Amino acid sequence: MPSTVFRPSPARVLARGLPEPRWRPGLVAQPFHSEIFAPADEASGAGLALALARDALTSSGEGRGEDDRQVLWVQDRAAIRQGGRPCLAGLSPELAHRLIHVAAATPEDALFALEEGLKCRDIACVIGEIAGNPRALSFTASRRLSLTAERHGVRLWLVRLDAQPDLSSARMRWQARSAPSAAPRWNPAAPGPASWQAELFRARAHAPGQWMLSDDAGTLRIRHDPDLDSAAAPDPRYLARPTVGRSLAARTHA
Repeated sequence: MPSTVFRPSPARVLARGLPEPRWRPGLVAQPFHSEIFAPADEASGAGLALALARDALTSSGEGRGEDDRQVLWVQDRAAIRQGGRPCLAGLSPELAHRLIHVAAATPEDALFALEEGLKCRDIACVIGEIAGNPRALSFTASRRLSLTAERHGVRLWLVRLDAQPDLSSARMRWQARSAPSAAPRWNPAAPGPASWQAELFRARAHAPGQWMLSDDAGTLRIRHDPDLDSAAAPDPRYLARPTVGRSLAARTHA
């Protein structure tokens, strides 16, 4: 019996030949469910989540004008133990006064709080932190978060602390590490802006890539593009910036 050869349609072949658009800050069309994988001892995941959230809200127009909707931040117990609670003094003024923090005892409780927050239209966005790879955070649970976020129009950035990338329906997935800050322009003795080495390793609408991102006075910017600059990636030995004492997880300005 002759074997059947399946050939893709010309339209599909043509579509495969088109380059995928590169991600950049300021895009209007932002996904509703993103994941950020980051070490638990340097606050890079939460910092990048906040920067991406502010970029999405500003770019879509949701963060302008008289918008006073709340920002929900959910952590499970392991995430609090490893990285600490959010530090309100480190948040930007437009976010600090409207933060709702939920300390969940278990990953199951954290997932429940995240899903309930996504159903509330009085929430501007949701940020979550879950440590490791708990069984509760299965593909099915991830799919529920994606569908809920898209159905109700509330964006979620879920930070995965010390976790391995597993099956997930998140529309955009990042690997984040802290990076050396650029020198301040006016005062060399002052701390520089928060910076991250970020790798987008999965996205439905964008090609994978790596960027050096920084928070420039509340605006997310690309410092340089590793695809164009071979010297962009710093020595990994100097990427970690562990926190001391109370968490710096909510800091967006180094």
